Amino acid sequence: MSKGHSPLEQFAIKPIFPLQAGGFDISFTQSALFMILAVVATAALMTLGGKRRAMVPGRWQNVAEMFYEFVYGMAGDALGREARKFFPFIFSVFMIVLMGNLFGMLPYAFTYTSHIVVTGALALMVITVATAVGIAYHGLHFFSLFLPKGLPWMIAPLVILIEVISYLSRPLSLSVRLFANMVAGHTMLKVFAGFSVMMGAVFGMLPLVLNMALIGLELMIAFIQAYVFAILTCLYLKDGVELH
Repeated sequence: MSKGHSPLEQFAIKPIFPLQAGGFDISFTQSALFMILAVVATAALMTLGGKRRAMVPGRWQNVAEMFYEFVYGMAGDALGREARKFFPFIFSVFMIVLMGNLFGMLPYAFTYTSHIVVTGALALMVITVATAVGIAYHGLHFFSLFLPKGLPWMIAPLVILIEVISYLSRPLSLSVRLFANMVAGHTMLKVFAGFSVMMGAVFGMLPLVLNMALIGLELMIAFIQAYVFAILTCLYLKDGVELH
C-alpha cells in the first residue's frame, strides 16, 4: 500500500503556513487549525445556548444545557462543594477533548486528539493543576499523599517510591488512553473504507456496512473518551483537595 493510501497517512501533520524561527519549525498546521475551530465551536455553542435563556429552551439552549449539566453533575459527584471552583477548568478540558474527537469524524477533518503530543500536553496540564491545587490547599502536607496513614516505617521508603511513580505515571496513562483509542478507531475506519473500494460494488457492501457500524461505535467512543478524561481530571483534583 502506497504512502498516500496508508491508513496512517490521515495522522500526518501538514503545515498550512510554513514558518521558521531561530532554526525551529513553528508552522501553522492543520492540527492547530482544528484546535482553534474546537475553541470557536465551543464558545459559539455556549454563547448561542445562553443567549435567550428561555423557560422553554430552544435547540441550541438544550444542547448547551445538556453539556453544562452533564459536566457539572460529574464534577459535583467527585468534588462536592468544591465543584463550582473547578467547573470552568473541567468543562474546558471535556469540551476540547470532545470537539477534537468529533471533528475527526468529519470528512477531510483532522483528529488532533490522535497525537500523543496533544493528549500528553493536556494530561500534563491536568496533573500540574491538580498538584498546584493540592499544594495551595495543604502546603507541604500535600506530600503526605505519598505516605498512607498507619504504614510501618520499615516499608515506608518502598511505598513512597511506588506512590510517587504511580502519581507521575498519571499523565502517561491519561494521554495514551485517549491517543490510542483515537488512532485505533480511525485506522480501522480507513482500512474498512479501503476494502469497500477494492472489493467493488457488490462484494464491497459487507465492509461498507461494517464501516457504518464502526462510525456509530466511534461516535460513542468519542463521548466516552471525553468523559473518561474529564472524570479522571475530577478525581485528580479531588486528590489535591482531600488528599485521598
